[in-house]
Amino acid sequence: MGLLSWWSGRRRASDTGDSQQTKHIVERIVRLYPQLRLAPDYEARMAPAVQRTLGYLRDLVAQVPAAREASAAAWATDPYIHAFFATPEDVAAVFSHAEPLRQCFNDHPAAAEVFAVLGMAVNERQTLGAAQYGATTRTDVAQTTVNFSDHQVRVCAVSEATLREEIILRVVDQLALEGLGAIESDTLQRDSLEHERALLKTRLKILERQGTGVRALTGGEASCSFAEVTRLQTQIDENDRALANLGLKTEALARALEMVCNVLSSPETQVYVRQKTFLLDRMNVVVGDGDTRAAHEVVFQMAQLPASPHAMRAFSMVRFKRGDLLPARDMLKEAGRLLI
Repeated sequence: MGLLSWWSGRRRASDTGDSQQTKHIVERIVRLYPQLRLAPDYEARMAPAVQRTLGYLRDLVAQVPAAREASAAAWATDPYIHAFFATPEDVAAVFSHAEPLRQCFNDHPAAAEVFAVLGMAVNERQTLGAAQYGATTRTDVAQTTVNFSDHQVRVCAVSEATLREEIILRVVDQLALEGLGAIESDTLQRDSLEHERALLKTRLKILERQGTGVRALTGGEASCSFAEVTRLQTQIDENDRALANLGLKTEALARALEMVCNVLSSPETQVYVRQKTFLLDRMNVVVGDGDTRAAHEVVFQMAQLPASPHAMRAFSMVRFKRGDLLPARDMLKEAGRLLI
């Protein structure tokens, strides 16, 4: 087989695989909102947007560093695990209390370890502390400490490759939910406008009737009613224009599909990863220039996700051994202790 034929064969196989995955993702999204199946050519219209999202997320996930061992032993040797957890005992506690991780072990009895995404909140705090400058020790030095909290373990797999694929699928789901949220907002807006329009028209009819019969002969508040009628008619016209901008109800499915596609066509506006680099000592204090304390440079991955639009969270891929799993908590006993 010539080189060109070999390359062409691999390209066709890759295209087939991409097509199948695109179709799988489209169906995954449609299961979240089955009404989309009724939209004309929904598969063909969603495919380019899905491919755009998949390409972006694949590149993003490929740049995530390899999984780190999460254990008490690693806490003593890995500056990242040491920075993430206050004590070596905290490592096993966080992972052992994560139900998705325990479930993954239960679902795969032969697995010696599970790979997971560890997500954390990051807090940089300014404090005063001691620092060594040559032979001089100062105790009033402004310092920055980096603290990690709210450790979450929700996405797990039995291999690193599978975990990376699962991350992509979870983010696709979240992007789809963002699109569905836009559909809900559009529906609520339409319902609100239609309700407002009905109230305005009812009010207009009442006011118009007040200008007939006896009131039309005697005058009185007729001028005021006329001004009110004019104001209400203006509001109705504005309401009609707003409703027209939303389109007809018969176009709702096509509009809903368009909203989902719009989100999937620009994933970079919803999901991105930034890096933050620190020079940290063993107490998670940022070491500045001229400070002689032992320190390690650490580069944390910070993710912006639609689920937490107002905060970036640190994350790391880790692997946790079954042998480090603590016994499951007895919730009834713990509740009993709280009542005593």
